[in-house]
This record gives sequence, structure tokens and C-alpha cells, in this order.
Amino acid sequence: MAPRKAPDPAPGADGDRDGRAVPVGGAPGGPEDSAEALYDSAPCGFLSTTMDGTVTKINATLLDWLGLGRGEVVGHKRFADLLTVGGRLYHETHFAPLLGMRGEIGGIALEMRTAGGGRLPVLVSAVVARNAEGEPALIRTTVFDASGRRAYEEELLRRRAAADEARDLAEAARREAEEARREAEAARREAEAARCRSEADRARLTDALAVLQQALLPAELPTVPGLEVASYYHTASPDRLGGDFYDLFALDARRWAFFLGDVSGKGPQAAAVTSLTRYTLRAAVFHDSDPVSALTTLNAVLHERYAVEADPRHCTAVVGVVEPDAVRGRTRVHLASGGHPPALLLRAGAPVDGPGRADYLPTPGGMLVGALPDASFTPATAVLEPGDTLLLYTDGLTEARTDPERTTLYGEERLRDFAARQASTAPGDVIAAVAALLEKLGDGVDDDTALLALGVPSRPA
Repeated sequence: MAPRKAPDPAPGADGDRDGRAVPVGGAPGGPEDSAEALYDSAPCGFLSTTMDGTVTKINATLLDWLGLGRGEVVGHKRFADLLTVGGRLYHETHFAPLLGMRGEIGGIALEMRTAGGGRLPVLVSAVVARNAEGEPALIRTTVFDASGRRAYEEELLRRRAAADEARDLAEAARREAEEARREAEAARREAEAARCRSEADRARLTDALAVLQQALLPAELPTVPGLEVASYYHTASPDRLGGDFYDLFALDARRWAFFLGDVSGKGPQAAAVTSLTRYTLRAAVFHDSDPVSALTTLNAVLHERYAVEADPRHCTAVVGVVEPDAVRGRTRVHLASGGHPPALLLRAGAPVDGPGRADYLPTPGGMLVGALPDASFTPATAVLEPGDTLLLYTDGLTEARTDPERTTLYGEERLRDFAARQASTAPGDVIAAVAALLEKLGDGVDDDTALLALGVPSRPA
């Protein structure tokens, strides 16, 4: 993009009357003047703010990117005012608290709002400057244009489409080679070579997709004092990215947060929504540990980001907080659901096939997350006694096809009966049993399935 003339300057809060700071003793044409010129026309954006975020200095590069005049910004806007709605939320819940604790923060992805209403993806780094007494005085922020990253993502989609087209062409070539096999052995050998190349390409694509899928899930679950946890992810198709996700992390010394859900669609687009959903839920739960509030925040972000697009995106999700009580040997669970299948509660001590051994924790009425601007979500609570386990799952399990005609769903009732027949209610054993069930259902499972189990250890006999 060709450089444009910087907007008309206005008096700056920490500079001369044309809005540009000149160090004391500096003179035009001297070293300080050259340094200021470098600051103002640098290939990245610079701005300085007071500790409450009010902009006191900004360079022409950033003003040019945003299409704003210096007088509109300096002394009148805060840094958060230059961000989109989602960017402001992330700034308040993550960026600003971390900057306050660490004194510096770097490489944070945000979106800034331009004067024309557009979005500018950026990478932001900031540092707190202190005065002679060591007190925080101002914040210096560097902004890098990250539009190239979005272009890279679009290029990734184009390459995926090209790979799909190449695979289709290779399959067509294989069929033609089979028809020509009767005419010449040489043609058969050429077709075989083409088939081998196609399989190698597909293997490389499958490996790449597997790595990307793992990046959307936690590498391993943390150790939770007073609680046993287990998880499993079943991939229905190795060459298709799924949108299922889960996570478990500490809120403080006593409480742990978890969530599990499923975004609409498949492929790279669904992976992008999954990534946004996971990081938004993490930030929202840290900001307000009420599960309903976390889902409400996620609903606002997804609706603001995707509702106006031709292919709107939404998700189902369960968000919860657990409080293990090591003294009493029990755990209290607070959760909320947005359009997600109900969690399954397995009670220890009841006889196998007996009433009450496995049942659902009802959360009726919870709406899809991101589909409506004012969605409502359903809360629920439960107490896990020693030996009890709470099982969360996505609908790839209950919507598996079980008959040869692929018309009958496995369903929630059969899942409850299956869980009631398990000899052990320990989370690891429950996850292993459901994983074996998914393998037994075979190609009847045509959607990815995520499993997360939380349980209180049984008392020693």
C-alpha cells in the first residue's frame, strides 16, 4: 500500500505544538529530530498512553492505518477505544491485567477499528514506563499490521481446495488407467504410479490435519487435588478437521474450570471458530466464574463476529466450575449448558442395572451459542460423592448410526443404559469403556466425539 500523507497534527500532550514530541535541547535537523522522524514514519505503529489508557502520543503510521487525525485521538481516546468489541473484551479481561502484573506483554493478537468501520488485524506489544521514583508513569505500545496472517489463512484455504481438486483429478486418472489396463500393460503401470502418488499426498495431508487437530485440544489434563479426570477424542475421519473441543484449568487454589463443546461445520473454518471459542471461554471464565456469564460472553463474541456472514457460525457448549472438598471427600459442580446434550452422572454404590446408577443432569432450554443476540442459558448444580463421576460428551456419540441402513441413532437412553452397566464408575474406566464403544460402532460414527470425565476417588475399602 502506497504511503499516504499523515493527518493534520494537533497539539500533543507531551510534545510541541504540532503534536510531535521533541526532546529538551533538540533542534531541527539534529539527531533528536531524526529520531522523532523515524518514530513518526516507522513501518509499525507507536503510541503512548497514560496509565488509564488515554492516548498522549501516536505516530503517523498508525494514524494512517486507522484513517484518523491526530487531533481526534490524542487526549480524546483511550487505547481500548481504538479496538473492536471483541478486542476491547480481550483487552479488559486479559491484556490489561497481564500488563499490570508483568509490566510488559508482547505478541498479542487484537483487531483495531478503522475510521471506515473496517477491521485491522494487529499484533500488539506494550511496556509500562516508570518515573524516577519507580512509579508507573505511562504505557508505550507497539502495533504491527497482521493483515499478512489473514492472507496466509486465505492462502491455506486455497491450497486445501487445490489439494482436493488434485485428489479428484488423480482419482479420475486412476479410473481411466483401469479402463486402459486391457489395452496395454504400460498404461496400467502408469496408472499405478499415479495412484501411489495420490496416496502419498493424502497421507501427508492427513498428518498435517492431525497436527492441527491436536493443537485445538490441551496436550494433557492437569492434576486436580481431590479429583480424578480423564478425556478422549475420537476422530471420525482422518482427512477432515472436526470442531469438537474441551479444556480443564485452575481458576484459583480451590476451584477448577472446565468446558466441552462442538462448533458447527467442519474443516479449517470450523477450526478457526474452535480456536476463538476456546480462548474466549478461558478469558470469560477468568473474568467472571459464573458459567452462565461465560456462555453469555461467548454468545456476544460469536454473534458479533459471524452473524453477518453468509455462513454464520455457532456452537453448543457446557461450561462449569468444580470445587473439590478434600475434608468431606466430595466435590460441588456448577455448570451451564448452551444447546448441548445433558451431562451424564454416574453414582457409585448402586447395584449394576439398578435404578439411579446413571442418570442425566437436566439442563433444558439452553440455546445455541452465537445463533441469537440475546440467548439464554440453563444452569445446574450437582454434588459428587466418593466414587461418583460426571461424564461430558459431544453428539458424535449419541448420533452414531447403529443399524445397517444407517437410520437408527444410538441415542441418550442407550448411552445411559450402557453407563449403568459399567462395573466401575472411575473416570478413567468410564472413558475407556465409551472409547471401546465408539470403536465397536465403527463407521456408524460419522462425526468427531470429545469425552471429558470428572470424578471423586472412591474411599479405600
